[in-house]
Amino acid sequence: PITCGCDHPTLISTVALSKMLSLASASTLSLAPAALMRAPAVRTAAPVMESKAELESLAGKLNPVIGYWDPLNLADYDQWSQGQEAAIGFLRHAEIKHG
Repeated sequence: PITCGCDHPTLISTVALSKMLSLASASTLSLAPAALMRAPAVRTAAPVMESKAELESLAGKLNPVIGYWDPLNLADYDQWSQGQEAAIGFLRHAEIKHG
C-alpha cells in the first residue's frame, strides 16, 4: 500500500498508481517541444566512389608539391573482394571518421 502524501491516511492501489503514472508520462510526451522532433534526413545524391586515377588527379590538384603519394599501396587494397572503388571508399570513410 502506498499513501497519497496527504495528511490523511488514504491508500492508493498499485493499479491506480500505475494508471496515474502512465497517464502522466503520456501527457508529458505530448508536450515535448517541436524543436526536439527532427524530420528524417533526405539524401539528395548517391555517393560516388573514386578510382585510383581519380585519386591521383585529385592529389595533384590539392597539393601540387607532393602530388599522389601512397607508400603502402592502399589504393590497390581490396579487403572484401568488392573492388578497388569500395576499398577506396572504405579507407576514405575511416580517414574522415578517425582523422
